[in-house]
Amino acid sequence: MYLLPAIDILGGKAVRLAKGDYNAVTVYNDDPVDQAFQFVDEGASWVHVVDLDGARSGLPENISIIETIIHDTGLKVEVGGGIRSLATVRRLADAGVSRIVLGTVLVTDPAFAKDALYEFGDLLSAGIDARDGEVAVSGWREGSGVNAFDLARQMSEAGFKHMVYTDISRDGMRTGVDAAAYVAMAEAFGHPVTASGGVANIADIEALAQVADSIEGVIAGRAVYEGNLSVAKGVAVCRAATGASC
Repeated sequence: MYLLPAIDILGGKAVRLAKGDYNAVTVYNDDPVDQAFQFVDEGASWVHVVDLDGARSGLPENISIIETIIHDTGLKVEVGGGIRSLATVRRLADAGVSRIVLGTVLVTDPAFAKDALYEFGDLLSAGIDARDGEVAVSGWREGSGVNAFDLARQMSEAGFKHMVYTDISRDGMRTGVDAAAYVAMAEAFGHPVTASGGVANIADIEALAQVADSIEGVIAGRAVYEGNLSVAKGVAVCRAATGASC
């Protein structure tokens, strides 16, 4: 179990959205690379980066910033947003990304997801973002009609070993996590999942630590930026929960 402070990139800046709403943007740092260095200073070894421009357009738009974060900070970087071609996956892999999250394509282009999994295997993670149990796609702007738990089972059968599961209704809202929901998703998926959405403070990390067998990682965004969660304390709780570096 490890902590992944989040850097969501929109227009070249580090931002957060409320419930995935592109009209509800808060800018926290004009320089995402500088933000990554701050997380290094606070003890993080992982960071979760989302190309929000790419998630909306379907084309990678911030890969150069991601490449700089990897090269300059030494962080392990998990990346999502706009990854809808093998060329993009290959470029991210060549840049040294530690985990690549496929989201919308799991629903819209399962053949591509299968091809990517065949070529890149453990480097890939299934990204399931759900609102009221329904998988959302295209930067969370559209419903898919697909049940999140059904998709998790399908991704497990396809061969995915990693998953980021986001509760959109809680994302960016600091409402607290629903640990039981992540346990249920891990059971459906058959592997531990990375929890995303709603982390408000250290109590949420501690709640997830109580079910650490079901949790691979924890993504935290707004709570970190607004001073309600210390990255150093979050990392320490993760480490204590699993005895592993996080």
